[in-house]
Amino acid sequence: MFDIGELMYERAKALFPINRSLTGDGVRETLNYIKRVLPELTMHQVPSGTQAFDWTVPKEWSIEQAYIICPDGEKLCDFEKCNLHLMGYSTPIDTVMPLAELQKHLYSIPSLPKAIPYVTSYYKENWGFCLTHEQRESLKEGDYHIVIKSALFDGVLNYGEVIIPGRTEKEILLSTYVCHPSMANNELSGPIVSTALAEAIKSMDNREYTYRILFLPETIGSIVYINKHLERLKKHLKAGFIVTCVGDERDYSYLSSRQEDTLADKVAMHTLKHHTDNYTTYSFLDRGSDERQFCSPGVDLPVCSIMRSKYGTFPEYHTSLDNLSLITPSGLKGAYDVLLTAIKVIEFNRVYKVKTPCEPQLGKRGLYPNTSDMQQDYSDVRRMTNFLAYADGTKDLIDIAEKIGESALSLIPIIEKLLASNLIERLD
Repeated sequence: MFDIGELMYERAKALFPINRSLTGDGVRETLNYIKRVLPELTMHQVPSGTQAFDWTVPKEWSIEQAYIICPDGEKLCDFEKCNLHLMGYSTPIDTVMPLAELQKHLYSIPSLPKAIPYVTSYYKENWGFCLTHEQRESLKEGDYHIVIKSALFDGVLNYGEVIIPGRTEKEILLSTYVCHPSMANNELSGPIVSTALAEAIKSMDNREYTYRILFLPETIGSIVYINKHLERLKKHLKAGFIVTCVGDERDYSYLSSRQEDTLADKVAMHTLKHHTDNYTTYSFLDRGSDERQFCSPGVDLPVCSIMRSKYGTFPEYHTSLDNLSLITPSGLKGAYDVLLTAIKVIEFNRVYKVKTPCEPQLGKRGLYPNTSDMQQDYSDVRRMTNFLAYADGTKDLIDIAEKIGESALSLIPIIEKLLASNLIERLD
């Protein structure tokens, strides 16, 4: 039997070794992999030096190799063995220095002595190596040979975009990032789940909305995109979700938009309430991903986040411990199911109005049992009559679902039956 969780996990394993950063071959390799799954993906490029609001697209970075040779000849912090060993965007160097000088360029986490931290220096030229604290404490006095074969040059920043047309130009946005090296939950779970969601959306019949799915370098990618497309986004975007940290099996998380009351917020809270065992709510004050850009003053787009463990809250975050053992097929599938449920609810989230005064005669339409039997299960009928009782032309699907204590998803089959029986109308 087909298992979407297993499929997503296999894709994560394929992408895990790639060294991604804001720019470079790792991003292009990742986008090309996704394009083989989603041929609709268009890869865009933005030249270094391009101005986007208050930001400038940085130079492109490439890395061939990096390592340290210890006084005893041992090779330490070998980039080829773990791409987290090298500070992202490190400048080239080939020199010898004593341990005291080298220590100024080393990064470790005393509280996680077996973890290699993830460190970058995108906008100020620097170099450095990351290692476990156990390794760092074992270093001996002497001269160390530092080798970083890298380059910073005028190139391009790449991002990917998938557009799945719907009946209208009104849009739903999914945005995820492809700019971190080998980390599984913080990096790969987002694009992996977003790719699977795009496949599911493509298979949906009679889509109301157009879906725009972005695979961006975090922060600078979203800023560049918004700078280019803000007018269109303001005109057409109805709801959007940042898809990140969606691979582990811990509780779910919701981080609100800055406005807190958008359609995205509404459907996120409703879906998590009815389709998860437990979730934690975070305010926009706890922001840390691209909701910072999509919700910023002057942009003000209806975008929030549905996650598993929120970035910055799990101990493995931004370290080598965020590996393929942290995410699971079940964890990926759980997030996929929740986000897909939110999408399905949005598709049906209209204001509905019953077309006849008083309670309609359901029996003659085959919607009510013809025989009265106290042993019969009337829960579906009760759900239908409760929906009709509040379908007064002022409440949308989520409003009614909340009022009658039901999941909006469970009301969709009822809506389809009532529309087919011409008992309700949808108010756009």
